[in-house]
Amino acid sequence: MPEDNIDHIDFKALNKKALSAPLVTHIYTADPSAHYFNGKIYIYPSHDIDAGEAFDDLGSHFAMEDYHVISMDNIDSKAVDNGVALHVDDVPWAKQQMWAPDANEKDGKFYLFFPAKDYEGIFRIGVAISDSPTGPFKAEPKAIEGSFSIDPAVFKDDDGAYYMYFGGLWGGQLQRWRTGVFNADQPESPTAFLPADDEPALLPLVAKMSEDLLAFGETPKALEILDENGDLLLSGDNDRRFFEAAWLHKHNGKYYFSYSTGDTHFICYAIGDSPYGPFIYTGRILNPVVGWTSHHSVCEVEGKTYLFYHDSSLSKGITHLRSVKVAELKYRQDGTIITLNPY
Repeated sequence: MPEDNIDHIDFKALNKKALSAPLVTHIYTADPSAHYFNGKIYIYPSHDIDAGEAFDDLGSHFAMEDYHVISMDNIDSKAVDNGVALHVDDVPWAKQQMWAPDANEKDGKFYLFFPAKDYEGIFRIGVAISDSPTGPFKAEPKAIEGSFSIDPAVFKDDDGAYYMYFGGLWGGQLQRWRTGVFNADQPESPTAFLPADDEPALLPLVAKMSEDLLAFGETPKALEILDENGDLLLSGDNDRRFFEAAWLHKHNGKYYFSYSTGDTHFICYAIGDSPYGPFIYTGRILNPVVGWTSHHSVCEVEGKTYLFYHDSSLSKGITHLRSVKVAELKYRQDGTIITLNPY
């Protein structure tokens, strides 16, 4: 339910029939990256605030300044806000817009991966480290060398290798890197430099991480998302092509790459045999929520799989004031995912 339809929504009735309720209501949270560490659930969301910025397709109104970590003892327990885990003022290279983060664990240390705009207005991806999954996290003094765009998601494979998936269109600036360097022309246009509708869509990127998780261990590679005929999805295929919100999880030996289609508001998925792909488009995980954005993660907890997502129902449709939710995700026998309707 995109934002242009909110005037016609009865939010009281909508919330009664919603698939799930917000996990926390004292702050606004979005873009939840959920993990199961040491027998507990930890959610690493964006922290939405109303900073008074102008609404535009560059996402200027998403002016988040810090991160909070939400923890749960189990999937039915109360969600606990553990306070500020990292603030933009404590990140030497970052100026503003602490957008969707992710986290992972290695050798008892916890790593927070996050995008922010640097002092030149370019999105980069940074790393911060803590001894606790809830932080506080201490940021590295510089962003990851060679990083750009938004929405980092770090997946740990069964062999102990870690891979970062990232990228986002429009305000996420991915289209500005098509030549390998940042194109600063037409700064007010979120759609400048996008491929034509009949050209292959822009692709997310993947890079194996270094042993210390502080750098790319290789040059990022494009992650191919193919249609049923083995062809790349086209830029004009707005209901299926990648826009933002990369996530990878594994089920029965297969790799599931999921993402948001952005302006058409679906969470879709594609299946492959390798963390590098290629991935074959398979279907939708989640139909549109209230609010412009849709962003998610998939986390297995005690043998069941859960979708963590957000919507703007608590704020009555204010697109930059969102709330994290969770619902069980189920597979068919052939490995396809049963699409969820949020209401």
